[in-house]
Amino acid sequence: MNSIEEQLALAPDFAQIALNAIRHPVIMVTQDNYVGFANAEAESFFNSSRAILSRNRLGDLVPYDSPLLSLVEQVRNEINPVNEYRVDISSPRIGGDRLVDLHVSPVSEYPGAVIILFQVRSMADKIDRQMTHRGAARSVTGLAAMLAHEIKNPLSGIRGAAQLLERGLGDEDRALTRLITGETDRIVSLVDRMEVFSDERPVDRTAVNIHVVLDHVKALAKSGFAAGISFVEEYDPSLPPVYANRDQLVQVFLNLIKNAAEAVSGQKDAKIRLTTAYRPGIRLSVPGSNERISLPLEFCVHDNGPGVSQDILPILFDPFITTKQNGSGLGLALVAKTIGEHGGIVECDSTVNGTVFRILMPAWQTLKSGTGDGDEY
Repeated sequence: MNSIEEQLALAPDFAQIALNAIRHPVIMVTQDNYVGFANAEAESFFNSSRAILSRNRLGDLVPYDSPLLSLVEQVRNEINPVNEYRVDISSPRIGGDRLVDLHVSPVSEYPGAVIILFQVRSMADKIDRQMTHRGAARSVTGLAAMLAHEIKNPLSGIRGAAQLLERGLGDEDRALTRLITGETDRIVSLVDRMEVFSDERPVDRTAVNIHVVLDHVKALAKSGFAAGISFVEEYDPSLPPVYANRDQLVQVFLNLIKNAAEAVSGQKDAKIRLTTAYRPGIRLSVPGSNERISLPLEFCVHDNGPGVSQDILPILFDPFITTKQNGSGLGLALVAKTIGEHGGIVECDSTVNGTVFRILMPAWQTLKSGTGDGDEY
């Protein structure tokens, strides 16, 4: 049929076995857009055998106006991989309700050839969950404002009354009044934390070097709650600045690294890995418009702890969800709110071998205005 197919036919069996083991459809299209290879999952996805698929062009398999066709041309021309999320490729041939994530990459060994991996709804589902997390965080906003007014004022009265009673009591009874003041202080502290959710002021953002932030947070962690835990950094030194508020990013990563430290606490091989990477082509739809924003910056906090329960994972960023005995369940909800306000998303993937929190955010961009004034995002 073509040279690529002939060469693949001569390839070692283990290559075919490895590709068939991937639980996502994978195809390779030639320079003239014929299907030169398809793994077993792709045969099932397109309801056709490899032999039949090889007789078809890509345009025969997906709708004629599918974004996939232009993505393949883009990758072919720019020789750079591209990811596209929430792409509808529904057709009579492959069935309806086919919403997929596309990962399209050039094949350097075969000029013009392109590999396409179809990930059915995986990232779309994550993004949907992220929107739910943001909604849940917003729902706490009104509750926080109400609690601040309705609870803190009477608590001040209770605390003051307890202090007045303490003056005329013996040592044994003073212990009870001190218990009252201590507990009221604890409740006020919790309400203060919730008040953060009611802060709707615009975020003051600028160009931030994420590696400076991570090094600062790591130093704080190692001098306190993460003392004795091994840290590994895998940074992309060419990463552009992130468009963010530095202080809020410090708080976000303090929360994530503190969670990681608690997850690996007591393990002999306790390890936290911090990674940064540039992921070109990652774009997210903006609700209510056709606009797509680019989220090329990826920051991850990995730990080798026992993982998060699969029952908790889908609601992990909701307020008051916690697995800690004395936890408030507000830390990760605040992370989701903060990253959402920055135009990014936060995800969590977890297995019994560890957990990774992944943050995707926009980069700082220099925009040239008509007058050449300044830089802005």
